Amino acid sequence: MAKTTNPIARSGTAALTQAGNIVELLVDVARNTFRRPFQFREFIEQAWFIASVTILPTALVAIPFGAVVSLQTGSLIKQLGAESFTGAASVLAVVQQGSPIVVALLIAGAAGSAVTADLGSRTIREEIDAMRVLGIDPVQRLVVPRVLAMILVALLLNGLVSVIGIAGGYFFNVILQDGTPGAYLASFGTLAQLPDLWVGELKAVVFGLIAGVIASYKGLHPNPGPKGVGEAVNQTVVITFLILFFANLIMTLVYLQVVPAKGA
Repeated sequence: MAKTTNPIARSGTAALTQAGNIVELLVDVARNTFRRPFQFREFIEQAWFIASVTILPTALVAIPFGAVVSLQTGSLIKQLGAESFTGAASVLAVVQQGSPIVVALLIAGAAGSAVTADLGSRTIREEIDAMRVLGIDPVQRLVVPRVLAMILVALLLNGLVSVIGIAGGYFFNVILQDGTPGAYLASFGTLAQLPDLWVGELKAVVFGLIAGVIASYKGLHPNPGPKGVGEAVNQTVVITFLILFFANLIMTLVYLQVVPAKGA
């Protein structure tokens, strides 16, 4: 019995320790964000790099995603005899849920893995240790610009996905389902409201923060050798996916309780 329990206990302890270290890094990032000098050039370079690896995949994912949401919503609403609400339902699904989820997938999969690989390669080459010996804080110099860059890019990508998703939904609803263009556009304000847009942007900010901190932590603590960096990248993607989906669930539950639906 002891042989069965000990590995489970060790795994649980390791998971809790890692969670505590990630939270500690999050606190360090928040504290070092306001320290001077701020690494503005590094921030711009990382924002451009993260945007370059995520914009095209995000756009390509947003088009079919918006189309699927529009087609499914339009088909369901047509069965209920409420075609005039197709645009409102599609916009609500894309802006409040669809866009943040797409951003979470791309930020965790593309940007998070790139950040982990970059920091992990620096760690195994002992560049991080050399910075500490020289009195340079790697959190302030490397981690803070990357986390802030991921937050900014996630915020912008969320707007991009919303626009492309709504445009794609409009196209497929009007062309394939013989929807009325005027009714689709006029129904936006029927169910959707401005807080739906704010909560989508807030989710993007939180997702960017979580993905940036986890990717940075895994990049700073890989196992030795190139194999360790590869394992850290895989762990970054898996852990970030799980946490982001749980965060999306919690934020959605809180939002639906705090902000009443329009017309309720």
